[in-house]
Amino acid sequence: MYPDFQYLLQSLFGVNMPNWLSLFKTFGLMVAAAFIAAAWVTGKELKRKEQQGLLKPEYKTIVVGKPLSIADLIISVITGFLIGFKIAGVYGNVDEVSHDPMHYLLSTQGNFIAGIIIAIFAGFNKYYENKKQLLPKPETKTYAVYPHDLIMEIVMVAAAGGIIGAKIFNAFETWDDFIKNPVQSLTSSSGLTFLGGLILATTCFYFFARYHKIPFKHLADAAAPGILLAYGIGRIGCQLCGDGDWGIYNTAYISNQDGTLVPAAQSTNQFALHMITGKPMANFPAPGWLPNWLFGMNYPHNVGHEGMTIANCTGEYCSVLPVSVFPTPIYESIVCILLFFVLWFFRNKMTRTLQMFGAYLFLAGIERFLVELIRVNSKYDWGFIKPTQAEILSVVLMIAGLGLFFFYKDKPAEQNKS
Repeated sequence: MYPDFQYLLQSLFGVNMPNWLSLFKTFGLMVAAAFIAAAWVTGKELKRKEQQGLLKPEYKTIVVGKPLSIADLIISVITGFLIGFKIAGVYGNVDEVSHDPMHYLLSTQGNFIAGIIIAIFAGFNKYYENKKQLLPKPETKTYAVYPHDLIMEIVMVAAAGGIIGAKIFNAFETWDDFIKNPVQSLTSSSGLTFLGGLILATTCFYFFARYHKIPFKHLADAAAPGILLAYGIGRIGCQLCGDGDWGIYNTAYISNQDGTLVPAAQSTNQFALHMITGKPMANFPAPGWLPNWLFGMNYPHNVGHEGMTIANCTGEYCSVLPVSVFPTPIYESIVCILLFFVLWFFRNKMTRTLQMFGAYLFLAGIERFLVELIRVNSKYDWGFIKPTQAEILSVVLMIAGLGLFFFYKDKPAEQNKS
C-alpha cells in the first residue's frame, strides 16, 4: 500500500525519497480528486437545469470603491496568522506532523513568529489592494449569481458536512473505541462512515439551498451523479492507503513473514490463522480466469498499522494482514463509477423532479447493503437479526429512493416554479 507520497514514489522509482513527502497523503489526494470531479459534474448539471428554466439567478448588490472595513482587515490578519503559524510549524517537525496531519492542524502547535510575520503581510496586502480600488464616491452594483456560480461553495459545504457527519456516525459505529479516546477518534484522518456523511451533507445542502433561494429538489437532482462519482474515486484512496475499509478474511491466501501473499497451501506462516481466530472469515480462491488480488489482499504497509509486523521492515508503516481480506474498496470503486455512468446516461430521460435523486439513493443503498455482507463492522443485537449501522441506513435509503423515484410529484402550483 501507499499511505503517503514517500511510499508511493519509492515504490514507483525504487529509490529512497525525502521524508517531507510523507506529509502528502494518498487518501487526501483522492479525496481532493473526488471533490473536483463532483464539482465539475454538478456544475454541468446545474447549467443544464438553468437552461431548462428550473433554476433562476439570485440578484445581489455590492458597494465597490468603499474604504476597507475593520472587520475585513481583522479577518485577513487572522487568516494570515493561522496560515503562517501552521505551515511554518511543519518545518522541523515533519516526522511528527506526517504521522497525523489532521491532529496537527487541530492542535495548538505551530510557529508563532512566522504567524505574526504572515499576519502583518496579509493585513498590509489587504489594505494596499483596497486603496487601489477606492473611488471618490462608492458605487452600488447589482449582479446575477446563478447556482453554478456557487459550485465551489456547494463543494465546501458538502466537504464540511460530509466529513463531520462521517466522523460522528463512525463514533457511534465504534463506540467503545470512541469512549476510550474521543479526541483521537474525531481528529484522526481515518475512520469515516460514508452514509453518516451523506445524511449530514444533505442536511447542509438543504439549508444552503434555502439561504441562496435555490430549490433544494433541483439541487439534489443535479448533485446526485457527482456524489456517486466522488464516492467511487474516494474509495480508491481507501484502497491505496489501506485504511481498514476492507472485507472479512479470505483464508485462501496467507501472508509470509516478509509480507508477500501466497495461496494458503504455499505459505510458511504457521501462525497466521491463529491470529484471526474468532474473526469473520471465508475461503474463496479466485477462479483461474481472474487475478488473485481481486479476491484477497493483505494490505502491506497499511495506514492503520493493522496485522503483524513485516520482517526487516523499517519506517512508520510496517504492518501487513496475516491473512488476506476481500478488497471491498476496489469493488465499491468499480461499482459506483459504473453507476455514475448509468445515471449520467439516463439524466435526460429522468424528467420528473427528484427522480434522479431517488435513483441515486436506491443505487447507493443497495450497493452498500450488498458490500456489507462481506465487510467487517459492528453489529446491533436486535434478537432475531443483527444488522450493521450501514445495513440499517442502506435499507432506509433504498425505501426513500424508491418512494421518490416512483411516487414523488410536484404540486400543480409548483410545477413551473424555479
